[in-house]
Amino acid sequence: MDKPVEIFDRHYEWEELTRFIDYRGPGATLGVVSGRRRQGKTFLLDAVCRATGGFYFAATQSTEAESLHQFGTALAHHLGDPAPRRFADWDEAIDVVMSLGGPTPVPVVLDEFPYLVKASPQLPSLIQRALGPQAQRRGSAVRLLLCGSALSFMGSLLTGTAPLRGRASLELVVPTLDYRLARDFWELGDPALALRVHAVVGGTPAYRREFTLGDAPADMADFGPWVIRNVLNPSRPLFREARFLLAEEPDLRDTALYHGVLSAIAEGNHSRGGIAGYLGKKSTDLGHPLTVLEDVGMITRDADAFHGKRSAYRIAEPILTFYHAIMRPEWSDLERPGLAEQVWNRSQRAFLSKVLGPHYEHLARLWVRWHAAPETLGGLRSRVASGTLPDPANKTSHELDVVVFGRSADDHETILAIGEVKYGDVIGRAHLERLERLRELLISRDERASPATRILLFSAAGFTPHLLERARERTDLELIDLARLYEGS
Repeated sequence: MDKPVEIFDRHYEWEELTRFIDYRGPGATLGVVSGRRRQGKTFLLDAVCRATGGFYFAATQSTEAESLHQFGTALAHHLGDPAPRRFADWDEAIDVVMSLGGPTPVPVVLDEFPYLVKASPQLPSLIQRALGPQAQRRGSAVRLLLCGSALSFMGSLLTGTAPLRGRASLELVVPTLDYRLARDFWELGDPALALRVHAVVGGTPAYRREFTLGDAPADMADFGPWVIRNVLNPSRPLFREARFLLAEEPDLRDTALYHGVLSAIAEGNHSRGGIAGYLGKKSTDLGHPLTVLEDVGMITRDADAFHGKRSAYRIAEPILTFYHAIMRPEWSDLERPGLAEQVWNRSQRAFLSKVLGPHYEHLARLWVRWHAAPETLGGLRSRVASGTLPDPANKTSHELDVVVFGRSADDHETILAIGEVKYGDVIGRAHLERLERLRELLISRDERASPATRILLFSAAGFTPHLLERARERTDLELIDLARLYEGS
């Protein structure tokens, strides 16, 4: 299948779907497609069905009888029948679905599958039976694709004792766009502007067109006005998007508690104890909400580079960070027309310290993980983290924004590089000397470090002439500005 020109990127996803659908083996096969809302899953799967003559059905929140009626109507439209198909139950409907294919593979997409299962819990078991050996003998080459945005539910379809465990030939997750792809998608030439836009809306494709009517900031001077007219505007869908993201997740029942957890993280509390202190709760009370938020993909838990049992929680979706750091504290004023500009103007310090700065650190780690060349890091990286380095002699500890691990020739873990990330500071001699001291401390405490451990310095504001000169003379020092972050390795 040729990917339609209107689909931006998604080359990998399209190739995997093509390989799944073109499989020439006999009988039906099952695929599961998941991903956060607004990532273009529906657009992608509908394009697949249009390209191959497949059947696409999008479920709604309905009763079982309503869902069967809607399914029968959609199937009749697909087959060209003059009247809707009538099904007594899903057992009968699935039997018909499995007969749609002939010798040539035919894709059948059941989108928003969690809605169907909520009304008809037996549906996964019926599909399991339809994929069994007896049913396969009919030779119908249906390529059944189950799609949904409820990540915890979709993940559970193929795990444990679930009926469909071991049945799927495809398990595809459609992610948000990488920050470099997001820059291209938004058509932003200036990397400084691309960074700011990504810090607010991330790489979610729907926010580019449907949610902003194609409105992108023209330049850095237009960034603030763009935020005001699209994100802080009560008439635009981005205004309430963060609230809807939580409301749409079926596993998040006590939304006040989950919003509180996200607010605590957005305020800079990344440990479980810090989050508990912010909320006035015991640390043991947060195990369940943190696990649920992690399962639905709204937060991530990053292990500390030097303390295996210590973790830092971070919000995975930028629009959630922006909402909890900037919008939620000012919600009363933002709901009143005409006050958005005042709110934005007095929120600049919070935006820089709670949104843009932490987001820049995150992108720096992503750059090391996905874009930095082995020559830059001094070897092939195996993992990237941040961490707290103890300094017992001085009774203190030191934060390292970037710690890059690799493997030695004898397969022992090594520390390839350490790094510091500053959004608004021009990096100079003092920053370099600090990391040199920390490298020496690390060498004295950790056998994985060595004098060959490199130093990475990231800055959006630039570097002093002295530091630029030093970088040209040294092989253990790398300077990464915004241009290199977005275009170099």
